[in-house]
This record gives sequence, C-alpha cells and structure tokens, in this order.
Amino acid sequence: MNPQAKLIFATSLLMGTTITISSNHWILAWTGLEINTLAILPLISKSHHPRAIEAATKYFLVQATASALVLFSSMTNAWHTGQWDITQLTHPASCLILTSAIAMKLGLAPFHFWFPEVLQGSPLTTGLLLSTAMKFPPITLLYMTSQSLNPTLLTTMAILSTALGGWMGLNQTQTRKILAFSSISHLGWMAIIITYSPKLALLNFYLYTLMTAAAFLTLNSMKVLKLSTLMTSWSKTPTLSAMLLLTLLSLAGLPPLTGFLPKWLIIEELTKQEMAPTATIISLLSLLSLFFYLRLAYCSTITLPPHTTNHMKRWHTNKPVNTSVAILTTLSIMLLPISPIILTIM
Repeated sequence: MNPQAKLIFATSLLMGTTITISSNHWILAWTGLEINTLAILPLISKSHHPRAIEAATKYFLVQATASALVLFSSMTNAWHTGQWDITQLTHPASCLILTSAIAMKLGLAPFHFWFPEVLQGSPLTTGLLLSTAMKFPPITLLYMTSQSLNPTLLTTMAILSTALGGWMGLNQTQTRKILAFSSISHLGWMAIIITYSPKLALLNFYLYTLMTAAAFLTLNSMKVLKLSTLMTSWSKTPTLSAMLLLTLLSLAGLPPLTGFLPKWLIIEELTKQEMAPTATIISLLSLLSLFFYLRLAYCSTITLPPHTTNHMKRWHTNKPVNTSVAILTTLSIMLLPISPIILTIM
C-alpha cells in the first residue's frame, strides 16, 4: 500500500477515536465511529484477496448497522427527554438499543459472529487494530453511559460471551480466529463489571490491549498464521516462542502474570456486589479459554522437531527481536507485583 495512503488512514483512525472519546454530544460520537469504520476498511481489504474483500464487506455492513442503531437510540432519547448529552441517556428503550449497538460494534455475544470471520480475512497488523484500537471508542461510550444501562442484560451477555468465546475457540487451528474468540471471551469480563465499576472495566481493557498487542506482534514477527507453522517456531526463534508462551498464559489470566490482575479485581468486586454465583460461573467458563491458550502454548514451545507436519522447515535466523515486542511482552508478564501502584492511579 502507498505510504501516503497508509498515513491518511492511520491519521483518520486516530482522529475518529479522538472525536468519539472526547465528545459529549451523540452526533459527534457517531461521526467519530463512522470515520473509524471508513478508515479501517482499506486496511482490511488491502491484499485484494477474495477473503479480505469478504471480510471488509462483512465489517462494513455490521458497523453500518451498529452506527444506525447508535443514531436511532440517541434520537429516541432526544425525542423523549430533549437531551443530546451522552451521559444523559435515561429512556429505557434507548438504553436497550444502545446496548445492542455497542455489543454489535464490539463483537459481544450474541452479536459476535462477524468478528472471527473479519479477523481471519485481515492481515495480522490490521487484526491487532481491530482487536484493540477499534474497540476503544465503543468501550468509552459504554463507560460514559454505564449508569443508565441494564445490569441484568449486560451480565447475561457477558456470561454468554465468555462461554461462546471459550467453546468456539476450542476447535480452531488458525491463530487469528483463536485470538478473535479470546477477544470475545475477554469482552465478557469487561461487560460484566462495567455497570458496577466502570474504571475496573477500563483497566481490564487496557491490560487486555497490552497482552493482545504482545501476542499479535510476536506472531507477526514469527510469520505464524496457523498452528502447524507454530510447531516449527521453537527451532527458529526459541526466545520469542518462550515469551509467546508466557504472554498466552497471561492472556489466560494465570497468576503471577499481568492477566491475573483484572480477573482477580473483577471477581472481588462481583463478590462485594453479592454476585458470588455469577463470579463463580464466569471464572469456570474462563477455563475453556485457558484450554486453547495452553494448546497454543504447547504448539509453540513443547512440540519440537522431528514432527509429522508437512510444513517446510525454514532456516534458523538470528534476527534481532523488535523493541516494541520486547516492551509489550515484558509489560504483559510482569505488571502484577506493581498492582498497588496501578490501583492508586485508577
């Protein structure tokens, strides 16, 4: 892709996100979401492969529907209350429509079906943007309207997301699809806590972004798109494979890694809200995700040649590791000991 075009799309993404997260008026927030959608489409379809074009078309249709629902919800609220302010969303029907619209934008169950397909049709770097940066504006809108939303509905959607994200990821062999289902599962954890402790949901999102970025960039530097390729990675880049193992276990939420921190705090907060059964259910459902993370980790570190895959062995390279991968991996493994500092900042 032309560097100038890439710069324009990246700037548009940044501008769309900034407009949405800094606006108080629904029309401005909607404009930011639209700019974001239009800027990411060329990045999804840049390879001109039929699968990429299909992914871009699916993404456009879903996001256009969700944006129309956001607009419809805000107009209904303005019609009944005379308020266009994002934080003043009080009409019950508007709250319901907005929850559906944001769930559709994020890929939260039961509106999650588009996300794995779109991620599978995109390059790894665009997949990273779709899993992290593109989810930031909708999460911000949820954060701003969290007081008005229905906790029961969000809890139901959250448990459904964690369950489906875990179950549907079990049988996958494509790394991008596995990370898509991982994302759906993590969104469940954010949705369940957003009405009770919005700051905690944001902290969960930041740490999820950190760990997912580390996983995507590691896979990108190893050029891994499916599990059979991952099986030969140890012989080429042992250090990177070991780091990937730790990042994946951190995504699974195992102590003493960074990913344990948001899960621990969310379970604690749910218990305070007298929702211990819900906390138990969502914790047990996250074990499903743990299984496929362990499967990825097993393939990347424990499956050593000679092996039975038909994958052509590549030459061993002593290529230096990307600095951003090193920093992100370190952060996604070692932030738990400094959790008191993180909590005081929050």
